[in-house]
Amino acid sequence: MAASPLRVSGGTRRFGARGQQFTVFEGLDLEVEAGEVFVLLGPSGCGKSTLLRVIAGLDELDEGTVAIAAEEHGRDVGIVFQQPLLLPWLSVRENVTLGLNYDANRSADEPGLVDRTLAEFGLTELADAYPDELSGGQAQRVSLARTVVTRPRVILLDEPFGALDPLTRRNLQQWLLGIQQSLGLTVVMVTHDVEEALLLGNRVALMSPSPGRICRTWELSSESREARPMADLREEVLQTYAEVARLAPGNTSGFAAGL
Repeated sequence: MAASPLRVSGGTRRFGARGQQFTVFEGLDLEVEAGEVFVLLGPSGCGKSTLLRVIAGLDELDEGTVAIAAEEHGRDVGIVFQQPLLLPWLSVRENVTLGLNYDANRSADEPGLVDRTLAEFGLTELADAYPDELSGGQAQRVSLARTVVTRPRVILLDEPFGALDPLTRRNLQQWLLGIQQSLGLTVVMVTHDVEEALLLGNRVALMSPSPGRICRTWELSSESREARPMADLREEVLQTYAEVARLAPGNTSGFAAGL
């Protein structure tokens, strides 16, 4: 049996000086299967973005381990943030090519790879444009293409559509689904939006706060995506989310953000 592309075992992360530490998440276990979209859903403060940063190698666990493709943590991972973070003095093509300039990613480079990636992401006609000439949705597609071109084993998405208007957001969500399926990408996505989680996820894991833990996981089959089952599932997830959100730090209203 092939190893899972991503596994977190007993993950614990704390912030602050000894004796005054805040536990962001504790004893967290997570396993992601090849080719799936695994969505981490939860209110602000539950540790989902911190967990994503740990998986990306931008932060470290205090306890536990992260394994990528059965190897020790630190390789074959790409991350996309809410803001595109494009270099304004580089063209679209140059921004997409940027990741291939690093020695660790050069094995992914091959003749025609950048052109194929631009085509897959609908960016061919924008290849010579600069970031200030792009719409928000176009810029985020460039950011995604820059990550995918290095052929990472796991792609991490930290609320990549959160800064976009509703129509552009919906269009990019549908577009991401098509790209993920056509390229067979393994994706871990963070969101606090229940609708987005149910639209994109093969599995949706809800994180509870203080400290963060995965308290519930839902699997979405083709049957559950039909109108009536999806309506029932949406209501179940919303109710569970609301219960969890009441525990989030700073929430005094009793209402869940993002519902």
